Amino acid sequence: MIGITVDGKQYQEMHVDGGAIAQAFLYPPAFSLKAKIKELGVTNAHPAAYIIRNGRLFRPEENVQRQTLKIAQQAISTMTASSGVNDLYRMYLTTKRDGVEFNLAYIDEGFRVPYKGPFDREALFTHGYRMGIAGSEWHNAPPGYQEE
Repeated sequence: MIGITVDGKQYQEMHVDGGAIAQAFLYPPAFSLKAKIKELGVTNAHPAAYIIRNGRLFRPEENVQRQTLKIAQQAISTMTASSGVNDLYRMYLTTKRDGVEFNLAYIDEGFRVPYKGPFDREALFTHGYRMGIAGSEWHNAPPGYQEE
């Protein structure tokens, strides 16, 4: 709850996490970076975006108990994960339109540690470190994206 005062009266507001709207953002698709660069007269721009998604992109399939609350929890988790992937596609298409180099890192299928909570820092660090040592490269498109 967030305490606020309006016209001398005190209220409490409840806000949800911004992730309910978008898991990630770069800049609004209504803004054209390409047009702004042209407007500013910049001739040697090579803009690049580096996006780090601090989570898995896809939820593993799970057996769910036939209970309304359990089903709702699973549905919300699945929708949140899907929203994150949709955000990556939106960012990719926006950067592609504007000539911005797209670079993406995320927790890939090689991370097989069972989920214990929002951030298992030690396991994630170890996995990321191993990926870095192995020379893992940035992904230049969202997973599953196919050019025509």
